[in-house]
Amino acid sequence: MPLVDRAASLVVTAAPPIMLVVGMWLGWAGNLFAWRDVLILAITYFGIGTGVTVGFHRLLTHRSFKTHRTLRAAFAALGSAAAEGPVIDWVATHRKHHRFSDLDGDPHSPHVGHAGGWRGALRGLVHAHIGWVFSDMEVADERRYAPDLLADPLIRFVDRTFVLWVVLGLAFPFGLGVALTGSVIGGLTGLLWGGAARIFLLHHATFSINSLCHFFGYQAYDTGDQSRNVAWLAIPTWGEAWHNNHHAFPRSARHGLDRGQLDTSAFLIKSFERLGWATNVQWPNPELVAARRAG
Repeated sequence: MPLVDRAASLVVTAAPPIMLVVGMWLGWAGNLFAWRDVLILAITYFGIGTGVTVGFHRLLTHRSFKTHRTLRAAFAALGSAAAEGPVIDWVATHRKHHRFSDLDGDPHSPHVGHAGGWRGALRGLVHAHIGWVFSDMEVADERRYAPDLLADPLIRFVDRTFVLWVVLGLAFPFGLGVALTGSVIGGLTGLLWGGAARIFLLHHATFSINSLCHFFGYQAYDTGDQSRNVAWLAIPTWGEAWHNNHHAFPRSARHGLDRGQLDTSAFLIKSFERLGWATNVQWPNPELVAARRAG
């Protein structure tokens, strides 16, 4: 990993938790955590999180549905605001993960290349959660794993202007905080909770899919890897934590395949379909799902 990329990764992963701790202390000591901050955090977490789950993951990585090229680019920009990396790199990495899931070549498996016992398990979980971000390995060749995105001029533009979308993702909660309070202080607290706290929470929700969902939970399908469903994690990840379901049916627009399996991302895609904004949606076939489970 180039030194500049390593430094950028360090800043993006280390700064938000530090600022969050500062914000929690200020909120306790100075009563600076108000209902407006909760609202700003909720709006930014949900909106930008949707850019990752619906946009980066289900639309661009797995092509679970189609949409107009402008909306497609908008999803790419929204997901970029999460500061999880440029869109083409993100997609290529995730496609490589599916190609080598829990085998040599998987960018973030907790099971590959680590010794046995609890120390090896802990090292594997740390690597899968965040350590792989700082590794020296070449994560994924974009020309091999994302040629369709490289061929899309709008997506290439969003990818090249990644920093712009991150900055806009920070400017929005600042502006909303100013609008709600009429003060710069309100903007700064909005930036703290809708910026730093949101980045921290979204990062670790995403990282938990890589780590926890390949280590804990249960398997409803034999997928040949260690992907697992973690019910409680499905809530903050908008349904992404039905991870074993997802590995069994990667192109499915719905990951929560059973009754009661909350999948907010699938609900949004269904809403887009009803509005005519999403077409060719890959909904799971009930007979195929039942047959695969029975097998």
